[in-house]
Amino acid sequence: MSGDESKVGEKGQHSQGSPKATDFYLEDLSVGQTFRTGEHRMEADEIKRFAQQFDPQVFHTDETGAAESFFGELVASGWHTGSVTMRLLVESRWLADGFIGSRIDVTWPQAVKPGDRLHAEGVIVDIENSKSRPERGRVTVDVRTLNQRDEVVQRMTTTLLVHRRPAR
Repeated sequence: MSGDESKVGEKGQHSQGSPKATDFYLEDLSVGQTFRTGEHRMEADEIKRFAQQFDPQVFHTDETGAAESFFGELVASGWHTGSVTMRLLVESRWLADGFIGSRIDVTWPQAVKPGDRLHAEGVIVDIENSKSRPERGRVTVDVRTLNQRDEVVQRMTTTLLVHRRPAR
């Protein structure tokens, strides 16, 4: 593990020596710092259940209808992929307490299918001190969600508000 990398295991547990999110302040982060989450397996019933409630398009809710769709098979909603990515980030403890999302750009270049095992990898690409709020700053992170074949299924660039370390 490199000095600027925060690794997490299968259940999102940090490797020894990695900081928890509650230990992160703006001063602890650096451009180029990377992280990797644990995994989540996408099951057909989970895909359909999510879609029935939040994105009820036939290629997300029904195998027969999906077979006749653009995709030709059941695929997960992009919003489901985004929700799973968020869960993985929070469980990894890299993104949890103290970070507030303020902007996001997301794309889904490849469909997620039943049986896919997803994980997320990210890198900090920019850090700015806030001019109007000196107690915090902005951190821009590029996050890729990948399947078991290391194919990118979601790309996300997000800007987070992060607190500075309190003065003593």
